[in-house]
Amino acid sequence: MAAARPALDPELQELLSGMPLMTRLTPELLAQVRPFASAPVEPLIEGRAIDRREATATSPDGTPIPLSVFTPAKADRTAPSPCVYWMHGGGMVMGDRFSQIDIPLEWLDELGAVVVTVDYRLAPEATGTTPVDDCYQGLLWVADHAADLGIDPARIVVAGASAGGGLAAGVTLLARDRGTPGIAAQVLIGPMLDHRNATASSLQYADVPGVWTREMNAFGWHCLLGDLTPAEVPTYVSPALADDLAGLPPTYIDTGSAEVFRDEATAYATGIWSAGGHADLHVWAGAFHGFDALYPQARLSTTARTTRTTWLTHTLP
Repeated sequence: MAAARPALDPELQELLSGMPLMTRLTPELLAQVRPFASAPVEPLIEGRAIDRREATATSPDGTPIPLSVFTPAKADRTAPSPCVYWMHGGGMVMGDRFSQIDIPLEWLDELGAVVVTVDYRLAPEATGTTPVDDCYQGLLWVADHAADLGIDPARIVVAGASAGGGLAAGVTLLARDRGTPGIAAQVLIGPMLDHRNATASSLQYADVPGVWTREMNAFGWHCLLGDLTPAEVPTYVSPALADDLAGLPPTYIDTGSAEVFRDEATAYATGIWSAGGHADLHVWAGAFHGFDALYPQARLSTTARTTRTTWLTHTLP
């Protein structure tokens, strides 16, 4: 008997019908799809009042970590700006620092935020804590260079989508536990939080073609974790393992009702509430994984994006 699943939003369902969908990833398929997970950033910033610079952080093992910095190009920009530190999606195995960059660039336009995006190393070439450590080192670089970048260090937002949402959660936990740097808020968009891949929503999206299925999720996690045993998986890599979510900054989490990550995202918000924290959770009825990145002009996508921006406007001091 086929698993019951939430119905898709009619507009999104029509849009999705024209997209080639898969059930699973393999190393061979990954090599084929990786080039399509990246896109040039130049068309997104052409004609917009944005200054761009490239920078490099350094990992503890000496590996360069590329960063791109996008700044509002305003002659009257005198006061320090908020900053959005962005981690891209791609299941931990694909994408680059320009993937889904249109999402935080909206916050540059609307909030005057400086956007910094990081190229963390990907699995399976990089495993374990390497991607989250790269992201954390990039965040330390941002905090250390806040004055030079025109950033208010008290208004740094950590944000990401899909795998980037999971990395954002891990980086925020690292910053909390190490006491630096300060994070004003975190935005987790369809976050990849739980390597166990065993929630009800994960099981609903097994053995069915989609944007991101349970089988594809298992592949991404296996590439990242390799031969680690369950007891060896670090909390910063799989944030759903955290047994204490106290002391986190205000958190915005959103997800679709029709996606693998629905239940782990909901559970993460519940964990923050249980610890007395602030979490704003949105489960968009009829939305599949990555809906607003793939089809930003759809009605539900526009609503989701506007809601996030409104939350950030109200949350940043």
